[in-house]
Amino acid sequence: MIEIIFQKKQDAWNLYHHLTARLASLQEKNSILLNEDRNRVQIPEDFFVKEKLAALKKCVYDFTLKLKRDDWLRNILAESYYYTESDEQDQILDIIYSVMEGNRKDLAPFMEGVDEPGIVKSSINEILDERVSFSFDSFVIFRLKSYFEQLTNWIEVAIDEYKMEQEYQVFLHTLRSFLKDRKSQMPYLYLVIGENMTFFNHEFKEMKRSELFKTIDRKLLVNHPVYVDSGTIAPLLSIAPQTIFLYTDDPHQPLVRTIINLFEERVKINPISAFDEERLDFFNEDHENIR
Repeated sequence: MIEIIFQKKQDAWNLYHHLTARLASLQEKNSILLNEDRNRVQIPEDFFVKEKLAALKKCVYDFTLKLKRDDWLRNILAESYYYTESDEQDQILDIIYSVMEGNRKDLAPFMEGVDEPGIVKSSINEILDERVSFSFDSFVIFRLKSYFEQLTNWIEVAIDEYKMEQEYQVFLHTLRSFLKDRKSQMPYLYLVIGENMTFFNHEFKEMKRSELFKTIDRKLLVNHPVYVDSGTIAPLLSIAPQTIFLYTDDPHQPLVRTIINLFEERVKINPISAFDEERLDFFNEDHENIR
């Protein structure tokens, strides 16, 4: 009988139920046992034959990588960075998992390093191949040291991103408050964002930078200098159009996202190809009216 020994009763209970559920078809009369008094999971010798050993290794690997990883990340957040609130921890871990799932390619380069699955898998293979009883907690400390260094690096990257997102929410709240009390200076505004960014007024006439600068409410720059750039956000907030027709082929870029988050339902997104057609239709209709 090989024993995996834990410091915490809950960890022993979790591994036991994980193994018995995953390896049910390989067991005879629940041969995997739990010694609750001593926090030990007992695995019979017959699981260390070739056919069953691979399945056992896979289960211990999944337990370590998928069940324990979350605990370890939360412990690092609480003990090293003093994020003890579960809501804050959840938001920071969501950032890490979104990178792991391939949804945050912008952060992926900062979370490269140790091959997470590889180092955990090879360490588990080695310890189980030895076919001796072992302390899971000691195994983690001595054989997964580089893995824990990687987890700490992930936490640091995620915390930086979390703080930036918090600042971004403050930015949005502050400027939405300004916009709420701002009287609209123009019914429509057309904004084309491609390689360059061009403003057009409600008559499809291009607004030059000097004209845009004149529209800016100076209070906006004085009261919110950190949040506002004079080239885009400041004139948009100052004009406060009832509707922004925004033309772009990249609706997910940060600037477009910010405009949508600020103006919300006032923004109508279209591809750049639609702008020339609509502008031509406007001038043709205007020409017909003159005739």
